[in-house]
Amino acid sequence: MTLLPEVQKHYGKLKFYINGGWLDSKSDLIYESVNPATGEVIAEFPSATDAEIEAAIQSAQAALSSWREVPLRDKARYLFDLRGKFEEHFDRLCRVLVQDHGRTIGEARGTIRRCIENIESACSALMLLTRGDFVTDLAKGLDQALYWEPRGVFLIITPNNIPMHAWSSFVPYAIASGCPVVVSPSKNDPVCLDAIFRVTDEIGGFPPGLLNLVYGGSDVNQKILSHPLVKGVGFIGSTNVGKQLFELAGKLGKEASINGNGKNHVVIMPDCNVDAVVDGLLRGCYGMSGQRCLGTDNLLFAGNALDAAKEKFIAASAAMKMGYGLDEATQLGPMVSERGKNKVLEFIEKGINEGAKLTLDGRQASVAGGEKGFFIAPTILEDVNPAMHVAREEAFGPVANLIRIRDLDEALDWINNKDAYGHSACIYTRDGYIARKFKMEADVGNIGINVPVPQPFAFFPLGSKNESALGVAKSRIDSLRLFLNQKTVTERWA
Repeated sequence: MTLLPEVQKHYGKLKFYINGGWLDSKSDLIYESVNPATGEVIAEFPSATDAEIEAAIQSAQAALSSWREVPLRDKARYLFDLRGKFEEHFDRLCRVLVQDHGRTIGEARGTIRRCIENIESACSALMLLTRGDFVTDLAKGLDQALYWEPRGVFLIITPNNIPMHAWSSFVPYAIASGCPVVVSPSKNDPVCLDAIFRVTDEIGGFPPGLLNLVYGGSDVNQKILSHPLVKGVGFIGSTNVGKQLFELAGKLGKEASINGNGKNHVVIMPDCNVDAVVDGLLRGCYGMSGQRCLGTDNLLFAGNALDAAKEKFIAASAAMKMGYGLDEATQLGPMVSERGKNKVLEFIEKGINEGAKLTLDGRQASVAGGEKGFFIAPTILEDVNPAMHVAREEAFGPVANLIRIRDLDEALDWINNKDAYGHSACIYTRDGYIARKFKMEADVGNIGINVPVPQPFAFFPLGSKNESALGVAKSRIDSLRLFLNQKTVTERWA
């Protein structure tokens, strides 16, 4: 086994990034960041004090007027500079993501490429702001115009499963909109955000305070959101935490884009291409070790489709190579944390206790050199019914439920009536009528046809619904609605 080199063995005590510089914290509350593949501590990081929170918010507020006055073409140049810096540091960012989060190197490369696409999309979003709306002579001598203005300072909270991608789903668009941000990452992978801020620190055109980084947790996040100068929050994480933030934002009259859990389904019709299905399900169920909101774990096989695909899928699942993601041959990395691993183990145990059949058991995963890592191998459950916890709640791990159904109508009943989330659903079929019926009738925000993960590109929003998303504005290009306020100006000079 040949591993790519770690960027650093240990990153020391992480600093805050406030007002354009790195700041040592005075906090006595210190956390540890752990490499999930080895169980080794790779960094320590502080929880922000009230004074440090205040400093971050005040520096962001101070940057609001200066950044707002920067011409759009110059904002675009700085964003293009940022894109170039991500390309320049591409390899380092990938290896940090593997080390701090646990992804495979291939998954990390895909993630940083998605980050770059979001920066590019934010550049194009600037062009949307040049259009304006202006109408003359609505009445005699009366003109009217619509202006788009930045709302102000925003809190951006990144989750433990997609720390870098979540940053790119909000922050470049906030920059384009003219809104300074205070970023608060998950306590599981803060080194990822430290790495990104070391890249943004190289952009000469960003005013001090435009981008700020603090660490902490729910207490820190609630203090930031409650501050009078903070206008709203962009959040990706669990639905339960998202609801708390959404409720707080609502009470305070603030904006919120909340992106939460999902319980996603893949429907496999009897006319499918079995090899394509098996390949897709491996990626959909086990990509990022199942730790993504668009990952799939309810596999609905219509008619005799399960008979055709079952043995191939089980064999391919059992053959997946687990290990440290810095090994190019690794197909499946660890869970991001010990707590995350234990939650998946509890999820599997609940399924067994409810009567599900354990067809493939990945709970006793063994990885050479990763004895202290947080590994779970692919796990497959059968005989799952809609009343079970494992059928209704997100696994957030490498767990697949093989479920027999009669036909497409039963699949739609599962998706529309037995799923509280409404995040995504996919179908494998060669029948255009079936595909169109599914596309039109599945009540979810993201649809996939003959793809395992319906991941929108950066210039499309992530169209979640129901319990998966709260707030009008989504992430990515749609976050312009979060960051921008409309002002109508009516003038008469005649």
